[in-house]
Amino acid sequence: MAGSLNPKQDEESRNDQMVRFHSFFQGGTSSLVSTLIVFPFYKTVFRQQIHNAVVSEAVKQLCSEGHVKLYRGVVSPLLMKILGGTLLFGLQDTILHQLSPSSQNFISPSALPALAGFGAGVVEAVVCTPFERVQSLLQNGKNDRHLPTHKSIVVRLNAQRLSSGYYRGLLPITARNALGSFIYFGLKEPLRVTVEGLGLSPLVSSFISGMLGSMVISLPLYPLSVVVANMQKQVGGEDKGVIASWKKLWESRQRSVSLLYRGGSLVVLRSCISWGVTTAIYDMQQKYSE
Repeated sequence: MAGSLNPKQDEESRNDQMVRFHSFFQGGTSSLVSTLIVFPFYKTVFRQQIHNAVVSEAVKQLCSEGHVKLYRGVVSPLLMKILGGTLLFGLQDTILHQLSPSSQNFISPSALPALAGFGAGVVEAVVCTPFERVQSLLQNGKNDRHLPTHKSIVVRLNAQRLSSGYYRGLLPITARNALGSFIYFGLKEPLRVTVEGLGLSPLVSSFISGMLGSMVISLPLYPLSVVVANMQKQVGGEDKGVIASWKKLWESRQRSVSLLYRGGSLVVLRSCISWGVTTAIYDMQQKYSE
């Protein structure tokens, strides 16, 4: 039949589909492991962002609540990171496969992973914003009394409009995730190849490339995360937009960049560990699935 694939083409097509399926699965498992490792760092940073506290004060807050509550709220970020990692790596690989044959004539091949990452980051943001919203409410200690459980939060959010409920903060989240994914996938392979060229093992090279990429991403995009945390920390109240929320945040930090970046050091540390582990596990799984 005209237009049908020959056996070799058919096998290559099946292999391409399998690679993409593996990318979804491997992205999810990599994110699962890294999230469990860095969650205490994440919670400390979140407290700094919403309470404008130094590291010692944020740690003191968490210690006063006890070890039982240290992983309070982990279900939402765990689900979010698993889903986000699944979508991010799987969609990036899928988009990259779709772009590669038709785009090489007018787009540099080296830019394709970054462009695919941008598209995957947009989808990830749309799907994962509700999870981040629930997570933010759970991790705000001031919500313990009137919003103590996932169920109570879901009930309250269901009563809100999507824009002020589950999808509050969607715009800055989309900007942060899309730009971060663009940078991460654009730098991931060049960094890995460079580091591996120094004589380090593939696993260590992947870990270091993930760490270095996260450092480039974390600091410039950190203000967006602070805006998101403050927009999402409560239900109800004044429904401010992104610009109004930024102005309020900037005033509350006394127009000080150093106060705005409070928690930034832990963000870099957390991101380095998280993306280092995620990248190493993902690349290792990719290698063994070839």
